Amino acid sequence: MARTALLLLLTLFLGYSSLAQPSFDLQQLAVSWELTENQHQGKSQFQSAFTLRNTSQQNLPTTGWSLYFNLPRLIDSASVTKGFRIEHLNGDLFRLVSGPAFPGLPAGQSVEVTFVASDWSINRTDAPLGLYWVWDDASTQPQPVAHYEIIPSTQPKQFARTPDDRVDAMTSEMVFDQNQGIRDLPAEELPLIFPTPVSYQKKEGTFVLNRDVVLVADKAFAGEAAYWQGEMATLLGRPLPERAAATGKALVLQRREGAPEAYHLSVTPDRITLAAADGAGMFYGLQSLKSLLPPTAWKRSQRALAIPAVDVEDAPRFGFRAFLLDVGRHFQTKEQLLKTLDLMALYKLNVFHFHFSEDEGWRLEIPGLPELTDVGAHRSHPDGNDHLPPSYGSGPAATLYGSGYYTRTDFLEILRYAHTRHIRVIPEIESPGHARAAVQAMEARYRKLHAAGEEEAANRYRLADPNDTSRYRSVQLWNDNVMNVALPSTYRFLEKVIDEIQAMYREADVPLETIHLGGDEVPAGVWEGSPACQQLIATDPTVRHTNDLWYYYYGKVKALLESRGLYLYGWEEVALRKTKLDGQPIMIPNPDWAGEGVRVDVWNNVLGWGAEDLAYQLANAGYDVVLSPVSNLYFDMAYQKAFDEPGYYWGAFLDLDKPFSFIPYDYFKNVTTDKLGNPLSPTSFLGKTRLTDYGKEHIVGIQGLLWSETIQGPEAMEYRLLPKLLGMAERAWAPAPAWATEPDSARSAALYQDAWSEFVNVVGKRELPRLDHYAGGFHYRIPTPGARSIDGRVEANQQLPGLTLRYTTNGRTPTAKSPVYSGPIPAQGLIKLRLFTSTGRGGRTVTLGQRVENGTIRYR
Repeated sequence: MARTALLLLLTLFLGYSSLAQPSFDLQQLAVSWELTENQHQGKSQFQSAFTLRNTSQQNLPTTGWSLYFNLPRLIDSASVTKGFRIEHLNGDLFRLVSGPAFPGLPAGQSVEVTFVASDWSINRTDAPLGLYWVWDDASTQPQPVAHYEIIPSTQPKQFARTPDDRVDAMTSEMVFDQNQGIRDLPAEELPLIFPTPVSYQKKEGTFVLNRDVVLVADKAFAGEAAYWQGEMATLLGRPLPERAAATGKALVLQRREGAPEAYHLSVTPDRITLAAADGAGMFYGLQSLKSLLPPTAWKRSQRALAIPAVDVEDAPRFGFRAFLLDVGRHFQTKEQLLKTLDLMALYKLNVFHFHFSEDEGWRLEIPGLPELTDVGAHRSHPDGNDHLPPSYGSGPAATLYGSGYYTRTDFLEILRYAHTRHIRVIPEIESPGHARAAVQAMEARYRKLHAAGEEEAANRYRLADPNDTSRYRSVQLWNDNVMNVALPSTYRFLEKVIDEIQAMYREADVPLETIHLGGDEVPAGVWEGSPACQQLIATDPTVRHTNDLWYYYYGKVKALLESRGLYLYGWEEVALRKTKLDGQPIMIPNPDWAGEGVRVDVWNNVLGWGAEDLAYQLANAGYDVVLSPVSNLYFDMAYQKAFDEPGYYWGAFLDLDKPFSFIPYDYFKNVTTDKLGNPLSPTSFLGKTRLTDYGKEHIVGIQGLLWSETIQGPEAMEYRLLPKLLGMAERAWAPAPAWATEPDSARSAALYQDAWSEFVNVVGKRELPRLDHYAGGFHYRIPTPGARSIDGRVEANQQLPGLTLRYTTNGRTPTAKSPVYSGPIPAQGLIKLRLFTSTGRGGRTVTLGQRVENGTIRYR
């Protein structure tokens, strides 16, 4: 009897415990995270800590709950505070759970959970993101953490990545020093067309553009004329009257013989004449005409606009001027893509690299394969249903930016919109790596059709070998993200997707020359445990070992594309072959496809990694190369080393000067430090491959890239993109600048400083005010002011003349009504400085606090 009563009491207690756990309000648990130090224990790793604080009136139970979060670093499970464990689920998703040694958390108390992770942590981007609570009771929904604080780093041990890291955390004094060589140039002395044309001459007088000006257009330019009329409806309130011949004041679009994309623009007080050999040239001439308009022209509709008289002869330096946008990691809406195409068109970029597929998302509807978007375009808490897990802080629910896709109708609109603006859209199917969204979507398709007894259909497009025991981990920590290249179904899948994409281009009446087939970052160990791959090696004499599967795959993909009238385009690895030198593994340009029109994006020129000359090696070997270097053109790299400056930095810190200073044919010339800030002398590149004249013929263009791991939403996207895109546009279109070809280093440096001053004045006084309103306005980055204390005064400067610098001396954050800085400020109290745009939007605030050092008042 006693035993029965005891069992009953135990049963009631256990039942009460399981019911009681969800009664605790997890939203009353506040979480903070703080970096302890980089180089923990002298290794390439960092230590950090979560602090859980119970703000409720109840005790947190010992078990029954989990804290999920995303972190792009591998955590050492043995380093976690006793009483807890952190489990790596897949990709960057982890969960923190309590163990038997955790006694629970009383009301009003806190507990610290420390752990060690690989590499280093520098800024907010590196912190755990997307935190949410989950009760073990499956009937409760995951709950985002309501109170989460990321504690800023302030100490040197929190900023140094390695003992050799010479890049200091940015201070206002350092920014001041960087800006000192910039001259504030009078607006009337600045060139009025951007990017810089081949030839530009100012003339006397102005042309007044109003509703009475007639438009006369050659029939060959009907599309460009229609585009301009749309612009006139925005700027003047209605289109221009159209005539067959010019009478009185007119804008004339006429044909001439000449090179593709070239144009001639003449503006006199009585007439504007644009001449070009093709529609692209005419379109770019119209963009230059827009550049001549006052930057405030897009603020509101006006009755008349003054256009200064000029004579311009122009043509692009590179025929391939590209921008890559990754919408796989984080989604951007169709409307944001159309806005981006308008931005590209304004600055004469002509290729939109549409990176729509990734491990973390497939964003394009493909008829006949609904799982690609039903499964591959949705992320939420892993609960056994068919969707992708949270990544990069997307959270437990299928919310915008983590989830989303473009319908077939959306894509047709994007294609037509781009075509009107002479922009080619090149879609990218990431393969065979970076393909988890597709792999998992096809596994979900398999399960659904297998359950319905449709075995042949279930296996038709499968991308994974179900018996594969290969163990690998990608750079992004996935263990199941690679297509199996030995399966015939993999090629049926690619054929299906490519055919459907081609069909969409045909329906949109837009040409398609290539589909980018990826090729980067396939991890070591992949395919080694796949029976299908081993069978292929045993039966196909051209495939002798696992490494050969790479060439087998791209050989088949190349043939697949060429049979459809397309050329092979991929990442640099597509053009490389593994071999050995003195017994050591090396990569060389693959001789098999050199000179066959294979195109590759070359990104890896990380200074200090050893492949700085890879782009030149491949171009010299006969591959068509699109320069896409991380050192200068990865726009997702953080502008500078500062805790509040978002973005990655594994390849470089990348401010506006990096794309502007890029020398496409000799980027060794002006490199002075490696990615850790250590000095590099010209001898550092001895033995590296230089670009030959033959190789120059195979540098087909340059590309700016915006990867989206750290980007949620349009404002974050535009912050990373602008104004960096302007530096890249200048290098893609403008002729080679004198400073880039000047052999004398001192003379080159002086020429560069003059060009840099002119460029930042154009950006700050003309282009950014234009972008405050153009296409609805852009949320570009506003730089932080430079400031220093000297002789009892605070001096300030700025990277972009034209922005308004305001300050306060009462400790309050400056607003658009605060005093304008016009000269040194007497050092008193707490001084704060902040830059503002023409619309009154402010950047980050710089604070200088008073300190006494050796009896002298200083500001820091």
